[in-house]
Formats: sequence, C-alpha cells, structure tokens
Amino acid sequence: MTITNSVLIDKAKKLGFDLVGLAKAEVLESESQKLQEWLSRGYQSGMQYMERNSEKRRDVKNIFPEARSVISLGINYYQQGSFSEGKAKISRYAWGKDYHLIIWEKLDQLEKQLKEIDADFCAKSFTDTGPLMDKAWAVRAGLGWMGKHTNIINHEYGSWIFLATMLTSYEFEYSPVINDFCGTCTRCIDACPTNAITDEYVLNAGRCISYLTIENKNEIPKEFEDKFQDWVFGCDICQDVCPWNNKFNQVTVHEEFSSKENVEFEADEILLMSENDFTERFKYSPVKRTKITGFKRNAEFLKQKRNYL
Repeated sequence: MTITNSVLIDKAKKLGFDLVGLAKAEVLESESQKLQEWLSRGYQSGMQYMERNSEKRRDVKNIFPEARSVISLGINYYQQGSFSEGKAKISRYAWGKDYHLIIWEKLDQLEKQLKEIDADFCAKSFTDTGPLMDKAWAVRAGLGWMGKHTNIINHEYGSWIFLATMLTSYEFEYSPVINDFCGTCTRCIDACPTNAITDEYVLNAGRCISYLTIENKNEIPKEFEDKFQDWVFGCDICQDVCPWNNKFNQVTVHEEFSSKENVEFEADEILLMSENDFTERFKYSPVKRTKITGFKRNAEFLKQKRNYL
C-alpha cells in the first residue's frame, strides 16, 4: 500500500502533531548563504557547533543519502498564564515536560506506523538536535513563515510551536509555501531589551536573553544589567508582543506542556536549591539543560540588580 499525503497527515495528527507539511529534499542554497553570513558576524556566540556540518545543513542528502522528501511537523505548546511581580520567570516552552522527550516518542511511533503501511518506507528524524535547519524546512514545507524575531509563525498557532523534521526516501505531493505576513511590523525588534534582533530576521545570539540564560556557559556580561525583565530561564518577550501570537494563539491540548509547577520562582528559592532538589524538580524539564550552576548564576544576576527580597 502506498503512503499518500492524506494517510501521512492523518497518522501524524492522531499522534498529536498539529502541523504537517512536505517539501522536496533539495539543496538549501540561499538559506545556507544566510547562515554563513550570520556565522561570519559571530552571531552564534558560544554555540560553536553551528560552525560544523555546513554541508549537512546545506544538503540533507549528506545526512540521509536516500532523502527525497522532507516532512516538517509542528506541535503547539502555548498555554495561558501570567507572572507575579518581581518573580524570576521561566519561558513558556519550559513550563512542562521537555519537548524532546515527547516529540522523539511521537516520531518513533509515526515512523513505525508508516512502515506498517509500506515496509519500504525509511526515514531519519530530528527535533532541534541534528545538523539540519528545522526552521528553513518548516518554511519550505509551508508550516509558516520566518518571523522577524526568527521564529516560525503559523496562521493557526502563531509562533508557539515546536518543530520536528523527518527525512524520507518517499515522494509526496509538496505543500505550497506561505507568504511572509510580518509586513512593516517591528514590534519584536523594538521590544527586545538587549537589542538582540539586530535587523529584520537577524538574531545576535550573544545578546539574546534565551541564549544568555541557557546555552551560555560563561558569566552574563555586565552590559545587560537591569535588562532581563526578570527572565531566569529563556525569554518570551519577542513572541509576547507579536500581533500574530496575540491574534491566533490557541491553548495547547497537550497536557505534558501544561504544568504550572515551574513557571516562576523567588530568586532565593533558586539560590538555596540543592543539587538533589534541582535534579528531582527538573528531571523531565528543559530547565535541566542549564544545570544548577547556570540556574543559580541567572538567579544571582537578577537578584544583584533587582529587589527580590
């Protein structure tokens, strides 16, 4: 039996993927050129892994030689909620269970179900962990357009979406590309307190609060004192101000993302946390990525410049 577009989409959506798009596995010429320009400016900061595997990012056939199609998948993670004044805040994407754990399982299930339909189906899947450009493929597969804040924006869910990418030897009918609807809006650029969005569609990671509180392994530069707006892990500012997010957000149906336990903290609560407490509390959370040393560094940075007492 042949796997058609409708069969693929039906299987993916029943597993919990909210968005499914398909693109031909082609060389990403323009996207790769933009990536190299971005790297030449040093905007990757400490993320040196971005400098490696350029040919794999350019051509997915260097990852999966049999690739003919790219399946781009998205899951809505938006949940409502507000923060208390003066509390150290966690980005929405990290309120619940680590999305990698959830999406990896769904990808495995999807591949298994498609193999049951056609034993010749073969694929290789990623979710923000491999040397390929998930956002570029999401654009090519029609999931949305690249917003000026460099997140993918979808008409139904705004930019509150996790992405996954599946490379396959199968051929499908490919999805139309969606036009860019950012227009003349610059709210995300104007709202960024650290001026991380240096130009439309260009992000300097070394100035981004999300990078500085998560990926960054060093001390937070003093130039950012009083500019974190209470964010202790990640940042949602550029997404919160986006008109598309305010107009089209939908509360996720995925309960795994809906935990309200790890939304905000007193800075002292973090600073007094033991390693065992941290490990137990964030066992399945994205917050574990920064480790207890990074989490405490962030809390100390906030506390030194803001009154949390």
